[in-house]
Order: sequence, then structure tokens, then C-alpha cells
Amino acid sequence: MRLLPPAPGGPRRNQPGHLRPCGPALLLLLLLLLGGCLGASRAAAGSRRPNVVLLLTDDQDEVLGGMVTITVISGLLREASPDHLSRIPLKKTKALIGEMGMTFSSAYVPSALCCPSRASILTGKYPHNHHVVNNTLEGNCSSKSWQKIQEPNTFPAILRSMCGYQTFFAGKYLNEYGAPDAGGLEHVPLGWSYWYALEKNSKYYNYTLSINGKARKHGENYSVDYLTDVLANISLGFLDYKSNSEPFFMMISTPAPHSPWTAAPQYQKTFQNVFAPRNKNFNIHGTNKHWLIRQAKTPMTNSSIQFLDNAFRKRWQTLLSVDDLVEKLVKRLEFNGELNNTYIFYTSDNGYHTGQFSLPIDKRQLYEFDIKVPLLVRGPGIKPNQTSKMLVANIDLGPTILDIAGYNLNKTQMDGMSLLPILKGARNLTWRSDVLVEYQGEGRDVTDPTCPSLSPGVSQCFPDCVCEDAYNNTYACVRTMSARWNLQYCEFDDQEVFVEVYNLTADPDQITNIAKSIDPELLGKMNYRLMMLQSCSGPTCRTPGVFDPGYRFDPRLMFSNQGSVRTRRFSKHPL
Repeated sequence: MRLLPPAPGGPRRNQPGHLRPCGPALLLLLLLLLGGCLGASRAAAGSRRPNVVLLLTDDQDEVLGGMVTITVISGLLREASPDHLSRIPLKKTKALIGEMGMTFSSAYVPSALCCPSRASILTGKYPHNHHVVNNTLEGNCSSKSWQKIQEPNTFPAILRSMCGYQTFFAGKYLNEYGAPDAGGLEHVPLGWSYWYALEKNSKYYNYTLSINGKARKHGENYSVDYLTDVLANISLGFLDYKSNSEPFFMMISTPAPHSPWTAAPQYQKTFQNVFAPRNKNFNIHGTNKHWLIRQAKTPMTNSSIQFLDNAFRKRWQTLLSVDDLVEKLVKRLEFNGELNNTYIFYTSDNGYHTGQFSLPIDKRQLYEFDIKVPLLVRGPGIKPNQTSKMLVANIDLGPTILDIAGYNLNKTQMDGMSLLPILKGARNLTWRSDVLVEYQGEGRDVTDPTCPSLSPGVSQCFPDCVCEDAYNNTYACVRTMSARWNLQYCEFDDQEVFVEVYNLTADPDQITNIAKSIDPELLGKMNYRLMMLQSCSGPTCRTPGVFDPGYRFDPRLMFSNQGSVRTRRFSKHPL
């Protein structure tokens, strides 16, 4: 596939608009004058700066088999035959990225919803700092405000303007991208040299792409329209026709495994004996949990279980095409002689659940299955077959990629940390022990006519009147991991002032809420730490956690000058 001309204002081939071809000395001088990347020193020395590829899937969990291994697949199959094992989704991805580099076993998202999480990837910020709180324009998802305030400061914009990288995007951007009220498909965000973005949310057929600001409609012919394959072909075209004089960054964002879970024809009969995991929190009542979890009907109806089993199976089927994409991409990088100088990241925007606590299917909740995601990385200097237990979040991706490019992270306002020292095997590394998770619930102003017993304020409801979201499903959590503790502390912004606390060492399925039995002093420290993180920005998001040696707790700080207890900080107005 031949690459189309770059985005308006972007570089011509072999001639980036912001960095004309020049000698090594002049290149170094220009980047230093711009306050640019230290990686320019490598260019001056004649070595090639690293390329970076970020592969992002949509709604792919880590906990419930989204990144399944052979050791756990037998629990998902009625019959674990060798033929079944040969068709595990993402088998090639694990071999080509995970086994050739590092797998992070404790990777989290700061919000279990597509648009806020994707905004965190792009900005390196928690949602309370980028102000994207849900998937709507009113929630700042690809809004005019987002475009004006946040897009100029995303890490791709810095890569392009300050580091001289060619930047390429293909796939789903933000859920409201292309909305007429926010510039339509003509809008190409700052920072992208080549732009192939999906209009709004994930689809597999009958969608529209913005090709550098011009709309192109696709139909339902598999050979030319199946989106995952289209993204693969566009990406291979970029690798073949890009400029070879500058390094590149690629972000490929697939629709899979998001609904409507449309598999490629050759994969629609796979995994017929696969069922959603029947783990300990499957189809049980969410005792001592927030009311939204308690309202789920237990046990689930047979039709609900059949529906979620079918959804789980179809999600796996769509991932087989992602696996093919990864294989094609790695092979093309190797053929072009660029694989050894390219970092490849593989992750997802959020997790997913299928029947846990009797909630049929969705994300949005505070539990591991919704906030924990796969993260695999390979690249120069990363030893193969490594697993890191370090607590990381997707706000770390931007700082890491800028660090790879040689950019001074002190010049950013990002909340995350660079993973590069971990990837390079640094010893005696001081690292965080907690991350923030925050979500602002959504509800409808009217009662659902099919569920008259439900009051206004709920949303994402299923035919049996089990709802997955509500206005007061607004919460914030501190997810803590240290040498001694593996805890999650969460507070809801509701009339109950509800608190959930889990000891994941003793209770990995988060069945027992220990908020009423935990040491009150520890509860107070976690409450204060949560308030601090909800108010953090940049470096203050990386201060010592409750269980770090440098942590200092002053109970007086929990009170205002008037002596009243400090209240939790939840964002009511995103803009």
C-alpha cells in the first residue's frame, strides 16, 4: 500500500516541515536551540535514534484471560486439546514482544473507561489534570477545550516539534473524534505527521476514516474494509514509504476486542469450547460493596450467562487478527533492518468483566478486572523473557517514550514516570508504591421505561434491569503495592460516603470488603493519601506513598484552617 501525503502542515517525505534535512552538526544545534531532545547527540555522533511503536487495543483485560497463557487456558476450555492450545489469541504477540522483552505484571489504568484512559496515555496525566472524565463531548472527550489545551502538549506533539520524529497514527483515537461540534474529521490533532483516524468509536465494518483530514468511507467487504487488517496495511505502507532520514513513532489503535466483536471470516468458528472464566467472583452477589454492585441480580439468568460467554468467545476471535497485525509489523521491521532499533509497546486502554459480581459485561468499575491491563515491551537494551512486578500505569507511557527520544522530562507537566530504567535493568531503583484510579459516573436523567422500578440516574442497563453505571458511581482509589502490602482503598462520592478496601494478598478476587475491620490509623493514612493524589500535579504525583520509607503523615493536614475535616476532591465540572 502506498502512503498518502502527510497531514496538513506535516512533513513532506524526506523533508519534515519542522526540521529540514541538514548536516549532523546543524541538526544538533537546531534541536538544542529548541530545547529539544538529547537524542540529537546520537544523531551528531552518526548513530540512529530509536524508533517507537505503540500498539493499543480496546477493552482488553489482563485478569480474565485477555492476555492468556497456556498455563491458565485449561480453566477457560471445556476440553483443553492441543488444537485448542494452538489457537490461543495473541500467541504470536507474546512470543514476538513479551518473550523478546519485558512483561509488566502490575500495569494499571487511571480510569477504567476508553476516552479518559486514552487521554492519560497521550498526556501522561491523571484524569483530574487532563479533565477528560467520560466518553462524551460534555465530558471533554475530543472537545474543543481538549484540542486547545491538551493536544498541543501530548507526547506525540513533543516528539514531532522538539525531537524531529515522524509521527504516524492509525485507528481509534478518542470516542468523540470526528464529532461535527468539535471540528469534524477535518481536525488533525497537533503532533501527527500522518493521520488515519477512525470516526468516533470502534467498528470493524461500515466506518469512516479521517485520512489526513479528509473523510474516506469503508463498507463491509472483508478484503478491503475489515478495520484491523486495514490498519495493518496502512502501517506496513508507512514503514515502506516513510522518510529514512528521521526516526519514527507509530501508534496503532485497533478496534479489537471492543464490541460489536466482529471477527474476520476465517476466525468466526474458533474457540467454540471457550467460556468466560468461572473464577471465585463470577456470578456471586457483591456483598458489602457499593449499591451499584449490590443491585445486580444473583444468580444471573441462563440467557445472561450465554450472552457473556458468547461475548467472551467473540472477543478472543477478534484478537486473532490483532495477533496477525503484530506478526506482520514485526516481520516488516525486521525485513527493513529496523527491528533492532525499535521499541515496541503493547497494551490496552482498560480492562473488562464478564459476569464478575453478577455484572454481565462492561468496564468502569474499580476492581482488578477493569483497571489492570497487559503491558509488553521489547526494544534495544531490553533483555528477553523478563517480568517486572513494578507498579506502573499508562500515564508512564508518554514519559517513557519521550525519555527514549532523549527529551528532558523536567520540561513536561506529566504525572507519570519513565519506565526506561526498569526496561534497561537498573538496580536499586527508587520507585512508586501507589497509583491513583478515578472515575466519574454517568446516568440518565429519566427512568428507563423497560425498568420502571429503577430511579433516574442509572445507565448502561441490560434487559434484566442490571445497570453497570450511575451518576454516583463516582469514585477514587489508591492502588498500593509494596514489599509488605497489596491494598486497594476506594471512596465513593455518594450519600453513603461509601468506602471499599481490599487486601489483595489474601483476597485477590476482591470478594471481602475490609473497610470496617482494617486498622483505623491505616484507614486514615489511606484517606489522606487519596486526597493528596487527587490534588497532585506533575512531581507531586510521585511523592512517597503510605508504605514508603520517606512517607510522612501529619493528621493536622486533614483539617482546614476552620478545623473541619477535609472533604474528598471529586471533579463535578470537567471544564
